[in-house]
Amino acid sequence: MGVVVGAVPVVARVPGVVGYALGVEVLDRYLEFVAGRCRPNTVRATAFDLQIFFSVVAKPVEAVRAADVFAFIRSQRGVSGKVVALRDGDGLSARTVQRRLSSVSGLYAFLVATEEPGVRSNPVPRGLSTRRELARGRRGVPLLRTPRTLPRVLSVDEVTRLRAVLRTDRDRAMVEAMVVGGLRRCEVLGLRLADLRVGDRQVFIVEGKGGHQRLIPMSAQFFATVARYLDRERPVEATSDRVFVVLKGPRRGCPLSVDGLDQIMQGARGRAGLTHASCHELRHTCFTRLREAGMSLEAIQAQAGHASIETTRIYLHLADDWLAAEYRRASEAIDAQLRGGGR
Repeated sequence: MGVVVGAVPVVARVPGVVGYALGVEVLDRYLEFVAGRCRPNTVRATAFDLQIFFSVVAKPVEAVRAADVFAFIRSQRGVSGKVVALRDGDGLSARTVQRRLSSVSGLYAFLVATEEPGVRSNPVPRGLSTRRELARGRRGVPLLRTPRTLPRVLSVDEVTRLRAVLRTDRDRAMVEAMVVGGLRRCEVLGLRLADLRVGDRQVFIVEGKGGHQRLIPMSAQFFATVARYLDRERPVEATSDRVFVVLKGPRRGCPLSVDGLDQIMQGARGRAGLTHASCHELRHTCFTRLREAGMSLEAIQAQAGHASIETTRIYLHLADDWLAAEYRRASEAIDAQLRGGGR
């Protein structure tokens, strides 16, 4: 197998199948396997991760060893002064490097399982062993430590400013879906007309993360905005069943793309004078406000579509009012005990 240098992932031309190819048989076989069990975004990320890895390592698949993996980590973290970025201006956080290592590890796990000639083991170490951890039967220290950081959320004033500069009801409805309903960007774009349960004020999410579906409540405000958009703005000639479509230009009536939504958000941020207000931050803002309003973690987990409630617990830290109230309640109890003990 040759070395992958400068390969560019391309959409595989297979009718009805969304996939990517790198032009190397063994890698394309793995990507075909991934495409059969994962969402398109995951396949695309995996293809790009593998392209980056083999471009840096510059070795055939069967020749890669653990030392090459550590050299790759150094290059990605910038220790050698030669940082490889996906796009200009992109930083390489520990999470990004960890994701790329996960993609590489998945490739080799597949090759070992399928008994690929020349590949006898996975060169990506599961962790660094220590005597203490080995005694406990654990894998040891992880290759990369990824600190848990709190996501940014918008203040009430920032949300108000953002909504005030949106130019169409279509754009307002999409922003409301994220900031009021907590939908992901892909879930907003994937909404179909049949998914709007107007009478029940619910939305059916067909294309959730990991392919999981869910039925969630939405505010009356969202449905009112969507109704205005459908009545006044959505092109009558649009044949797509997607709710949100392009309003102008040669793609008028076609489903709105990720790039299209990103351009809308970028323009709105500029007009509102905001330095941040990504789609994911709108989603985080939604769940933070819901938690502050007293919504239980279990309910937020269901609304968000989180597989684990551990993911949802982050909103305990973001909801300042909740934490402050809990602290005041506990500190007042402690103060009462101290005053009683001093008598």
